[in-house]
Amino acid sequence: MKLSVLVLITAVAVGLSIALVNFHFQGSWYYSLISFGISFGTSFIVFYYLLEKYIYSKIKLIYKMIHNLKLGKDLKEALGEYVSSDPINDVEQEVKEWAGAKKREIDLLKKQEQFRKEFLSNVSHEFKTPLFAIQGYIETLQDCIVDDPDMARQFLKKAENNVERLSYLINDLDEISKLETGEIAINFQKFDFVPLAKEVIDSLEDRAAAKRIVFSLKEKYAVPTPVSADREKIRQVMINLLVNSIKYGRPDGTTAVKIFELHDQFLIEVTDDGIGIEEKHLPRLFERFYRADSHRSRHEGGTGLGLAIVKHILEAHQQTISVRSTPQIGTTFAFTLQKAG
Repeated sequence: MKLSVLVLITAVAVGLSIALVNFHFQGSWYYSLISFGISFGTSFIVFYYLLEKYIYSKIKLIYKMIHNLKLGKDLKEALGEYVSSDPINDVEQEVKEWAGAKKREIDLLKKQEQFRKEFLSNVSHEFKTPLFAIQGYIETLQDCIVDDPDMARQFLKKAENNVERLSYLINDLDEISKLETGEIAINFQKFDFVPLAKEVIDSLEDRAAAKRIVFSLKEKYAVPTPVSADREKIRQVMINLLVNSIKYGRPDGTTAVKIFELHDQFLIEVTDDGIGIEEKHLPRLFERFYRADSHRSRHEGGTGLGLAIVKHILEAHQQTISVRSTPQIGTTFAFTLQKAG
């Protein structure tokens, strides 16, 4: 409500009150009208002055500060900006928006803090496991290196395997960090996706066969599928997704690679008929070290960073990846690639 309207209503109320009191004691409409006019005029001037100087001007100042500081302007600039003609309602709206924004910001910070704690805990666990194993093997080696050379060689091999695991962890973390900061350049080039998919499938067939899993790429995809992307990075995406399907696929199962043509993109799906993933885990599946089934995941091996790397590679291509899954039925990872002109 505007200041003049507010003051007018207040002045009319005061004037009517005084006129009615005057009429009650004197019984004259003439003097009641005179008292109404005088009291109305006086009240209007006094209230307008008081509200303008001591209340309304302060509200204007608050509104200017809230509105302009929200836009990132400094205090001096904020105080010199134009304010609307109805700042009371505007202040209410601005404060509600500001409070809502702050609440969302606090909720986001809480989630980030929780993610940071979990990430540090996971990093610590992932590094401690091979480090403690290496330490144990070395201590045992000191006792048996002379008396039992065969046993010493076995422990050396196990220590070497754990060193390799540490190396993989460090390399994967370094790659994610560089992808996030843009240090790893994406070398866009035009290539046919189908031959690349076949190359990756051929390279992993022996590993899949050990678990009696069959890869499927329909013959209808023999037609050219030209995309614009970094070929080696997309190779890495396909390797990670197919290896993931082998780890969590069921024996005697299948993994199918499907390609769908969209308007200006190709949609690639990697679908398995494995153990599936519960819905509650899906939103966090691409987080670093997040495991839907920690015990099974560590038993299957890997660094726990594969899907995080996939997500970062595709985001660096300005493309998206999604997942849908049903427990005991299977999982589908779907990502897009830009068509080559």
